[in-house]
Amino acid sequence: MTAIGSGSRRRLGRFALLASGIAGTALDVVPAAPGERPWTDGSTIFADAGASAAGQVAAVAVQASLIAAGSLEPGIAGRLTGRPGLARRYLAIEGHRALAAGENLLPRPVRLLIDRDVAMRAGSPAASLAAALGRAPLPDLPPSFGVIRPGRLLAARSRREAPTPDVDPFSRRHHSESSRDEEAEEGDVGPVLPLLATSVGGRGALGWLLRRVLRAGPEPAGGGPLGAGAPATPRMTRRDGRGTIVATRAAVAGETAAAARGRGTTYPEWDLNRERYRPDWCTVHETEAQPADGAALAIPDGRALRQPLARLGMGLGRCRRQMQGDEVDIDAAVQAHADALAGAPRDEAVYIDSLRRRRELAVLVLLDISGSSAERGEGDRTVHEQQRAAAAMLTAALHRLGDRVALYGFWSQGRSAVHLVRVKSFDDDLDTLALRRLAGLVPGAFTRMGAAIRHGASILEQRGGTSRRLLVVMSDGLAYDHGYERRYGEADTRRALAEARRRGTGCLCLSVGSGADPVALPRTFGTAAHTSVARPEQLGAVIGPLSRAALRSAERGTA
Repeated sequence: MTAIGSGSRRRLGRFALLASGIAGTALDVVPAAPGERPWTDGSTIFADAGASAAGQVAAVAVQASLIAAGSLEPGIAGRLTGRPGLARRYLAIEGHRALAAGENLLPRPVRLLIDRDVAMRAGSPAASLAAALGRAPLPDLPPSFGVIRPGRLLAARSRREAPTPDVDPFSRRHHSESSRDEEAEEGDVGPVLPLLATSVGGRGALGWLLRRVLRAGPEPAGGGPLGAGAPATPRMTRRDGRGTIVATRAAVAGETAAAARGRGTTYPEWDLNRERYRPDWCTVHETEAQPADGAALAIPDGRALRQPLARLGMGLGRCRRQMQGDEVDIDAAVQAHADALAGAPRDEAVYIDSLRRRRELAVLVLLDISGSSAERGEGDRTVHEQQRAAAAMLTAALHRLGDRVALYGFWSQGRSAVHLVRVKSFDDDLDTLALRRLAGLVPGAFTRMGAAIRHGASILEQRGGTSRRLLVVMSDGLAYDHGYERRYGEADTRRALAEARRRGTGCLCLSVGSGADPVALPRTFGTAAHTSVARPEQLGAVIGPLSRAALRSAERGTA
C-alpha cells in the first residue's frame, strides 16, 4: 500500500509546475482520498490518483484556474459554506468562466472542456454566484471539474494567515541558535529548496541578523536635529518569531534628517491596525549606484532565460496576407481575383490578423539590498550574491530580447528614508558601467518594501513606455523597518502589490538562495506570483509560467 501511495504521489507531483503556472502561485498536487473528487484548499490540489493522465491534467487545470480567477476567495467561500447544491451550481458556471479567462495557458485538450455559452453568463466570481442563486437550468457538471469544499478552504486559509505568536526577547532563549550558528560556519545551511518551494519547500533559517552597522552617519554641522550625528551605538535589540533584528538610534536619526531635507517622492502606507491608509507617510529617494572599484561583473549570457521569456513580451501587430483573420485584406483580395481571372493559382491568404510579432514589454527588476541579504544562503554564497546574479541574468536576457528593462536596488532607514538605487534605467545600455554599479551594491539597513514597490511601479508606468509592464521583486521576503514590523509590514507589501496589479502592472516576486520560509512568503507577497529557488540557475524552469501568470493577473486587474 505504501509503495502504491508513493508512486501515486510521484505521478501527480509532476503536475505541480503546470498547476503553478496556471494559478500564478506555487501549488502542490497530491492524491485525493479514495472515492473523493478533485478539489483544492488554495495551496494544494487533491486529484484522483486512479483517473487517466488526461483526466488528471484536466482536473488540475480546472482547480488551478479557479485559484487564478479569484473564484475561491473567502467572501465567495463563506456564501457557499453548508450549501452543497449552491456550490455545485456555482462551479458549473464559474468553472467555465475561470477556464476561459486563462485559456491561453491551458493545454489544448483542456480548452475543449470550455462551454462558451456558460462562460459568457458571468464576468466575475460574484456574477457567477448571482447566476447560481437563480433558477435557470445549467448543464451537467463535468467530472473533471471536481468539487468546491468551502469549509476546508476557509480553514486552510485561516491556518496560513494565522500570525506567529510574539516571543518575549528576554523571557526565553532558543537552545538551537548556537548549534545553528556552528552549522552555518561549516557551510551546512539546511536542505536545498526544490523548485516552486513557496508551498512545498524546505524550511528556511529561523533567524535573520543584520551584521552591518546601519548606514546613517553624522549630519553636517547645523544640518540636522540634535542627536543626528550620534554613533550607531547604543543599540536596541528586538526579537520576533523569525529571529533577531538589531536596530540603532541612527535609524531614527536618519529618518528625521531625511524628512528635514524635504526631498524625494511621498507615498501612502497601509495601516493594518487601523485598516486605512496613512497619506504621504513614506518618502522615497532615488539615487544612482556608485560603481565598484576594479573589474565589473561579467556580463551574464542569460541564455537559459531567453527561451522561456521569448514570447513573453510579444505585442499584437496587424499582419496582412494571412490565411485567416478578423477582416479582409482588400489589396490581397483584389490581387487574388486578378490572378484567378488570369488563370494563375488563387492565393487564399487574403485576411488581416492581429498576431504577436513585436516586442511590447517593459520590466523593472527591484533588488532587495537590505541587511538581511548579507546572510549566508543556500551554498557558499550570501543571499545578496545569489540574488544579484539572478538579477543580472534576468536583466541580460530581457535586454538581448529587445525588451525595455531597468534595474534598481532598494533599502530603507525609516519611513522618510526609503532609497531606490539606480543601476540601469530604461534608456541605459547594459554595459560595463552598469555592471560595475551592480557590483558596487552593498547590503545594509532595513526593508520598507511597500514604499519601494510603489515607487518601482510608478517608474514603470511613467518611463516604461509600453502597454505591458512587469515588476520583478527579488527579496528574501522579510519586510522590516522602524515602525514597520511583522504583520504590519507584510500587509503593506501585499497591498502595494495589489495596487500595482490594479493599475495594469504584473508583479512577480522571487526569492533566490535565501532558504525563505515557505509559510512566510505568502504572508508577504499575498496572491502575487511568487516562488523561491535555491540557485539562480533554477530560474529558467519557473520564470516563464510565473511571468505569464503575473501579466495575466494585471490584465484582469484593469478589465
